[in-house]
Amino acid sequence: MKRYQLLGMSVMLALAAGCADMAAQNPKREFRGAWMHTVYQEQYKRQSTAANKDYLCRQLDSLKAMGINAVIFQVRPQADAFYDSRLEPWSCFLTDGGKAPVPYWDPLEFMISQCHKRGMELHAWLNPYRVTSNTKQIAALPKGHIYRSHPERFVRYGGKLYFDPGIPENREFIGKVVDDILARYDVDGIHFDDYFYPYPIAGKPFPDDKSYARYGKNMDRGDWRRHNVDLLIEDIHRRIAAKKPWVRFGISPFGIYRNKSTDPCGSDTKGLENYDALYADVLKWEREGWIDYLLPQLYWELEHKSASYLTLIDWWNENAGHSRHLYIGQDVARTMTKPDIAPSANPTQLAHKVQLTRQCGNITGNCWWPAYELVRNKGGIADSLTAEYQRTPALVPSYPWISDSQPDAVSDIRPSGDRSFTWKAPEAPRSKSTDVVRYCIYRFESRRDIDIENPEALVDVVAECSYSVSCPGIYVVTALDRVNNESAPSAPVVIQ
Repeated sequence: MKRYQLLGMSVMLALAAGCADMAAQNPKREFRGAWMHTVYQEQYKRQSTAANKDYLCRQLDSLKAMGINAVIFQVRPQADAFYDSRLEPWSCFLTDGGKAPVPYWDPLEFMISQCHKRGMELHAWLNPYRVTSNTKQIAALPKGHIYRSHPERFVRYGGKLYFDPGIPENREFIGKVVDDILARYDVDGIHFDDYFYPYPIAGKPFPDDKSYARYGKNMDRGDWRRHNVDLLIEDIHRRIAAKKPWVRFGISPFGIYRNKSTDPCGSDTKGLENYDALYADVLKWEREGWIDYLLPQLYWELEHKSASYLTLIDWWNENAGHSRHLYIGQDVARTMTKPDIAPSANPTQLAHKVQLTRQCGNITGNCWWPAYELVRNKGGIADSLTAEYQRTPALVPSYPWISDSQPDAVSDIRPSGDRSFTWKAPEAPRSKSTDVVRYCIYRFESRRDIDIENPEALVDVVAECSYSVSCPGIYVVTALDRVNNESAPSAPVVIQ
């Protein structure tokens, strides 16, 4: 029997017998992300500026309450912008005609400030090559769009418009888009999802004959396409490292790297392959150190006929997460509408999937698709995360290959008013990986209990140097830097 079957069976038996105390297993360090997409989300265009801000604040409050610590916000859905771009028009999903919103607001700037205010990270999510999702949108591209000045650098495929990944100027342009975001926004991460070369259409080859003839240099077409994507990923990595090395670069690929029928080292699955269909050699990117986390989208149910979650989570745990972080992309609807597998009688697969990610040694977190379904409490998922599986806060894992320096501790912690206390931030240079940006609040019943490695003691992560408590106790504070290295604890403060 394969290891994933043994692992899955052990979890199933524990759940069926009621022996898995999930709440007690909440770790102190765990990436708990949520993808918040803007493509085809018509509410942003329909609502006023004030209503949009209120809407996003309510989304973030709900996500924070259920333990989410990182929001992956789609800021470039189709070579357009949910921010005040210097290079591309405002998104057609926010305004018409590429015009700035009225009254003016910058969604990315707003989301960064609101996430940080809540002690959460904000990862800016960009789709590198996609320009439109249908033919109608091509005609509606505004005058200032790069397609209007350089149509020869784009191709049409399946009624959609794409940057041709084989043209060097396109990679340079996408790099400049990332540079612009890095220069002007305090993001915690840059994130690409699974859209590299487009998903193939049967009987319709991708139309890159011209760029291949010019740049292919007699390479195998598939190898050349993978090389083009490699060049983009390596370039983005270098740009981030040169400008803001504390900003994480993450990729969330399609859930199958290669099938065993294609590659003996592939997974025992029968589905579309990253390597062969999307030309994304994501394992190479980890080996080369070009990315900081992989987040494969394992959206299937536990025993899906062609792409079993049980099979795939084991495969990714074995083949990734060795030198960079590995998180798992979870689909809310399939997780909450599919029952667990026998002998468990659980009506959802939530407990089983969360337990599997926590038992796999190379996996250090999850990300939920989409954030809106979390907030809508699809199948009771928000209730379950809040009450059990993300009952205690968690810190995003640290990134020692970026920096492993411990920040200085906070000082001068003291009571301040009714059930509140303040402290002084450690002195640190601004705009460095070691810059302190968040604080962890721990509560204990007595001084003998003080142990900041106890996840049950962590009560909140905040951005300000003050905190109001809901119940008395002994509190200590630690500082977190930009890559989540944690300081030693402060002196304790007693709050009656």
